[in-house]
Amino acid sequence: MKSARLEEFRQVAYKYLGRAKDATFELTDAILLTRNVYSLADLSLSPVFRRKWPSIYEALQDSRPQRQKLMRPMSLIKVERLDEQGNQLVSKPLWLAWVGEEMPPLEEVWRLYLRRFTVDHWYRFLKQRLHWTVPNFGTPEQSERWSDLMPL
Repeated sequence: MKSARLEEFRQVAYKYLGRAKDATFELTDAILLTRNVYSLADLSLSPVFRRKWPSIYEALQDSRPQRQKLMRPMSLIKVERLDEQGNQLVSKPLWLAWVGEEMPPLEEVWRLYLRRFTVDHWYRFLKQRLHWTVPNFGTPEQSERWSDLMPL
């Protein structure tokens, strides 16, 4: 995702977060970016969470997001693999979500999903082999330029 689109999304979401906007936004970032968090104390120790312990409670108590403005239409798709007799081949179904006003036909959704594997492997290769995320740049624009240069 280009940095301008991400910044625009964050600004729109920030508008609707309520009184404790900064604390809520940073708490949300920490929740989304920190693995294996089992308690609020664990969360407060995350390097992503740059605030002090009391701001967790500030975010939880004072933030009253305007939920209706943050809501987006979403369609859920359940994918099951069946054999020729109609028996399920895989024990767990695959759940996909389409966020947006109008979902494309299922044939197109499936093709879009297949493209995801190529993208996922590309990012894994960039991070693990080419050390894409090692440099720590000061601005999103510098990071974006670095990302454009990496494939070269």
